[in-house]
Amino acid sequence: NPHVAIFVADVAAIPLEFDGPTIETLPRFPNRTNVHFVLVQSRHEVTVRHWERGAGATLACGTGMGASVVAGIATGRLDRTVRVNVPGGRTIVTVEESGTTWLTGPAAISFYGEFPL
Repeated sequence: NPHVAIFVADVAAIPLEFDGPTIETLPRFPNRTNVHFVLVQSRHEVTVRHWERGAGATLACGTGMGASVVAGIATGRLDRTVRVNVPGGRTIVTVEESGTTWLTGPAAISFYGEFPL
């Protein structure tokens, strides 16, 4: 599941509906990619806005939160346990030395639906 994490000074200022699909479909990503704009508030807290490939702007993206924290660790910006704020709420992401990544936070049903088979 490909991800791009871009560290920015102001996530609210990002024109997500323009930058998201522009980056998602760059030639270097022949199968497209998820795009995450990340504001580092401290070594233990970030705010992220997501553009998911094929879906557009979303309130949250679990793998994207994990990828954003892993990118922050790899670039020396973040510690291994980080609070991630997204439009849909807050999640704690912990990345173990082994690379195993844990997301901890509330779960809620967002909708019910039926699909005839």
